[in-house]
Amino acid sequence: MYVLYEESGNFKAEKIFSQGESSLQVESESGKRSKIKSAAVLFQFEQPAPAQLLSAAREQAAQIEIDFLWECAPQEEFEAVEFAQDYYGRPPDAVEKAALIFALNDAPAYFHRRGKGRYRPAPPDILAAALAAIEKKRKQAELQQEWTQQMVAGTLPGPVAEVAQSLLVRPDKNSMQWKAFEAAVEQSHTSPERLLLRLGAWPNPLALHRQRFLASHFPKGTGFPAIQVPSAGAELPLAEVEAYSVDDSSTTEIDDALSVRQLDDDTVQVGIHIAAPGLAILRGGELDHIARERMSTVYFPGEKITMLPGELIAAYSLDAGSPRPALSLYVTARLSDGEVLEHETRVERIQVAKNLRHDELDEAITEAALDDPAAPLPYGQWMRPLWRLALALSARRDEVRGKPENNNRVEYSFRLEGSPTDPDTPVRLVPRRRNAPLDRLVAEYMILANNLWGGLLAKHGVPGIYRSQQAGRVRMSTQALPHEAIGVPQYAWSTSPLRRYVDLVNQWQILATAEHGVSARLVAPFKPRDADLLAIIGAFDSQYAAWGDFQNAMERYWCLRWLQQQGLREVQAAVLRDDLVRLACAPFVTRVGGLPELERGQVVSLEIMGCDELALELDCRYLALGSAQA
Repeated sequence: MYVLYEESGNFKAEKIFSQGESSLQVESESGKRSKIKSAAVLFQFEQPAPAQLLSAAREQAAQIEIDFLWECAPQEEFEAVEFAQDYYGRPPDAVEKAALIFALNDAPAYFHRRGKGRYRPAPPDILAAALAAIEKKRKQAELQQEWTQQMVAGTLPGPVAEVAQSLLVRPDKNSMQWKAFEAAVEQSHTSPERLLLRLGAWPNPLALHRQRFLASHFPKGTGFPAIQVPSAGAELPLAEVEAYSVDDSSTTEIDDALSVRQLDDDTVQVGIHIAAPGLAILRGGELDHIARERMSTVYFPGEKITMLPGELIAAYSLDAGSPRPALSLYVTARLSDGEVLEHETRVERIQVAKNLRHDELDEAITEAALDDPAAPLPYGQWMRPLWRLALALSARRDEVRGKPENNNRVEYSFRLEGSPTDPDTPVRLVPRRRNAPLDRLVAEYMILANNLWGGLLAKHGVPGIYRSQQAGRVRMSTQALPHEAIGVPQYAWSTSPLRRYVDLVNQWQILATAEHGVSARLVAPFKPRDADLLAIIGAFDSQYAAWGDFQNAMERYWCLRWLQQQGLREVQAAVLRDDLVRLACAPFVTRVGGLPELERGQVVSLEIMGCDELALELDCRYLALGSAQA
């Protein structure tokens, strides 16, 4: 004796091994035994064998006309096995019973299940709606398949083109366009990016890189809402200093300037003057929300997306010629050994004498000229004492670090001589060593300010955001911990408030400390143990990393364009480790298959075989070993 039963939505037919009042033990064709409840049984039969019954019933069920079956069925709920006799007009055999059950079960639009082996015909209006939905779904599937075939053949269907730019960023995975596109990607054996490029959704890889980033991080565009720039600082005293800033020509956010006054042959007072947008931007205000949403200015070749609106930057940037609010740190120190004798923080206005530019002065500002009082030197009266103290300050940090800093690597500025959205724009790579005197001078005083202001906050118990390095691990926290790589007891980013949100937060805290001293911890925007500071750190780390990744990607892209524009087929590179090398002519790191095992710094000659502007990779072949160490 055999039994047909239902288990987890599936129909099974097996041999009865034993039978009780409420359960049966059945045996499959393979000999496996299992226990089932009597309530799951549809009917028992003697022939044919279970496998034959299932096969024959499936074939017969496929021949049953569902429309006719629906018309014949009782209008009320019915038992499938009992209805089988009415349908066939005679007592049905086991195959016919099973076939009818399968047909009823496979037509949920026509027959609604009401329990084991029980069904009820759908009312005419509900059936009509269900059939219309099925037909709609069928047509959608056909259209979706048509779109897939068009994309595989190289044509971008209009409806897919309309959403093409969203297919790589937060796509609607329930949409027909996405499902058709996903199938086309699979059938084309390619990546989504390459398929979209092939279909012309973007004109070139540059457009794809840019749009994917903008769609991910600036879905509403890079513009700002209309704002009214608060006026602040008009009542502040005007400092009697001769201050200069030093930046690239492309810099429009002038965050910092320096002044110096010789007190005696071995003592100077240096003024480190930082733009003070913190006077106008209030925590929780509209401008704060704008800055916090972006966290930092985004830099990439030929372009930038500023953290703050242009009107506010124009009002608070330390542009030469007009007084601007500034948070100033005056440091009195000895030139001979760099010892800081005292320091004072003031909130004031300064008028920068001139905004100096690296690209205009780097060739004239050399170490030899700085060290020789008789040598011609632009702005020598300002630069020479600053340079002497910077060297002494650097030497003191080297003592803490236990070794001198290695900043000799060549860095490059990217100069696009045309539209940054046009891949054919000529690009120039302008080399500049990181330890160029002007770089070292400015960097040293920014380190000094970040160190001393971090210490000021810690001394008064005012919370701030610190950047530390211990045991090789760099992290941001609210604790004033040492930065071993720089060689300072604490380091709080606070010298770029126009460009970084962390610096703006720290400026608020420093402004409160400068005004209120020991009472600052009670009135500063962020009080001790304010959990929002930790939230800012987490958001900043994430966003700053995303901005950096995009900048690196765009620099790699324009390096590839530069190599092609120069027509280079053979280049020199220095080994970093294993098969990883850095090109000597461009800021580009790549892997070289088949590179022999070499020491770090060894120079090799490479042949450029090709490049991939989408993957941002360079295909190189090892040619020969160089003769010099890089």
